[in-house]
Amino acid sequence: MASVPEQLKYTKEHEWVREVSTNRYRVGITDYAQVALGDIVYVQMPKVGESVTADAVCGEVESTKSVSEIFAPVTGVVVAINETLS
Repeated sequence: MASVPEQLKYTKEHEWVREVSTNRYRVGITDYAQVALGDIVYVQMPKVGESVTADAVCGEVESTKSVSEIFAPVTGVVVAINETLS
């Protein structure tokens, strides 16, 4: 059985969010979504400095199976991205 980290909160669309400090959050997609997508070939993310709105599309993940939208789990301004996904 898979473990579910207690510090993460999840959306219906399989994104997760974790507070890393006051008013700073790290977000990503769930392991379930990654497995369902298969081999990921491209990730489009918002740029640093870009505003995102909770529940609005802020990016997409392209796999060998499909293209899926990424929804922002919180409203805010992007301060950093995972450069290894670029």
